[in-house]
Amino acid sequence: MHPLQRALIEKAGHDNGFEYVLPGNAEHAALASARHPARVRVAVVEQGYEVGIDTGSATLAQEVARTFAANQMDATTFVLPSEALLAHWLRRAAALSQALPNQAVRAFEQQVQAELAELAPDAAHNTEVLRMVRQRVGQQAYRQAMLDYWGGACAVTGLALAPVLRASHAKPWAVCDSDAERLDVFNGMLLAAHLDALFDQFLLSFDEHGRVLISPQLDAAACEVLGLRPTMQMCWMAPEHQPYLSYHRQRFMAGH
Repeated sequence: MHPLQRALIEKAGHDNGFEYVLPGNAEHAALASARHPARVRVAVVEQGYEVGIDTGSATLAQEVARTFAANQMDATTFVLPSEALLAHWLRRAAALSQALPNQAVRAFEQQVQAELAELAPDAAHNTEVLRMVRQRVGQQAYRQAMLDYWGGACAVTGLALAPVLRASHAKPWAVCDSDAERLDVFNGMLLAAHLDALFDQFLLSFDEHGRVLISPQLDAAACEVLGLRPTMQMCWMAPEHQPYLSYHRQRFMAGH
């Protein structure tokens, strides 16, 4: 790898979520970030750029592969034929690394502590104030994680208009057993506002394949107005979604 190639790779990393260059060797550039745990190595090959995932979430590679399946060489390695595609890959990997489980919880705890530190001591130790701060910060963190995970688009319709997208919980916030469940990016999906309202009221759910389930309370006229079709489905479903959607389906089937 000559100096210009290395400089181009390092700039692509800096501009797309991997701002740190780690000690490497002459064959590859090692990239990392202070904002997420993923570390990758990029080498120049005849076909373009070979990118390998060294560390990060256990599910990072399989989630990146949803977008870059045609470029995947093995479980953790991708070959990208252009600088533009390399930048896209790095940007997607960085976004996913900030969204996948545990990372959102860590960011949430840091933000809560930062906000509490700005309050008067008596307020910071008030149980109700603490509850409100944790809920507000948690909902913001969850929404950002969902935007990152779903690429800023509705998981069903593909609508990419952030102001009308909602971070939907399959297992509601109030009944989650822990902050890890509340902030788990697999506990729900990013939905257009009208789908979120139906999902939240258990009038719409999804089967184990991600296909839409429509409540019998919604007649044909309502479905037409809402744009609901029985052929609608999630653009993908990870195995980690299944326990949460199973909980939601049970509530859906029970009618509440």
